[in-house]
Amino acid sequence: MIRSMTGFGQAQRQVAGAHYSVEIRSLNSRSFKGTIKLPELWSSIETDIDHLLRDRLHRGTVYFVMRMRAESSQAAYQVNTAALDSYLAQLEAVRPDQTDVKITIDMASMLLLPGVCVPPMPEEIIEKAQADVTAMIEEAVGVLLAMRQQEGLSIVRDLTENLAIIEKQLAGIAGRVGLVVQDYQQRLKRRIEELLGVAGGTLKDADLAREVAIFAERCDVAEEISRLTNHLGQFRTAISKEDQPGRKLDFLAQEMLREANTIASKSNDSAIAQAVVEIKTAIDRIKEQVQNVE
Repeated sequence: MIRSMTGFGQAQRQVAGAHYSVEIRSLNSRSFKGTIKLPELWSSIETDIDHLLRDRLHRGTVYFVMRMRAESSQAAYQVNTAALDSYLAQLEAVRPDQTDVKITIDMASMLLLPGVCVPPMPEEIIEKAQADVTAMIEEAVGVLLAMRQQEGLSIVRDLTENLAIIEKQLAGIAGRVGLVVQDYQQRLKRRIEELLGVAGGTLKDADLAREVAIFAERCDVAEEISRLTNHLGQFRTAISKEDQPGRKLDFLAQEMLREANTIASKSNDSAIAQAVVEIKTAIDRIKEQVQNVE
């Protein structure tokens, strides 16, 4: 069953004293394109997340965001006392050579100096939380896939309705072609007889048959009807049996439009022309829907 490329998934968990949340959005695209935003501590797993998203989502523009909020002392930054002592020693060394001069130290400013406050070791955090974080990401992907699947069902219903419209109009064209030739033969015979009646000549059946045969050959759309019918069958098979038929459906829609345009160019009948308009309108709807199929 086909899936849409549009979806949204999210998940959240408490892991190792921190709150994590993941949001994933996907939109239609000709191929897979991922944008991943992670907390700095987790930047090392970006490649792993990219591989996971490619394996599960296959196609679409995917936006992945993971947020982390510390909620316990386990995730607090640590004061690097050695770095702080070094800064204080340097201040003492540059103090003016007057014993009565006092230096006032703003501890808040000291803590902002490079290297004074350091985060917990990334390796420790990742080691404790990676399994839970990976499970949370899988959960968000699962929610997104369920939404894609649900929207895919709606797309299938719409595609099926438009395929039925094309089939109905195509059957009407097939039944009309023979009548078009007969109508042309009758009109041509009547017109020639009128002209020959004025000129005093007679109409030869062989001459009439030759002209009708030329007309019939010129407006014969049997081959186009056969190819378009075949495309419809392939299209139905793809949406019911293939897992990722988006590109194939797009190609088939283009080919269906090509055949419809050929029928329109060959037709010399208003009823067939109107049927082709209905067919092309249905194909345009199909093309629009197919753009969002994975």
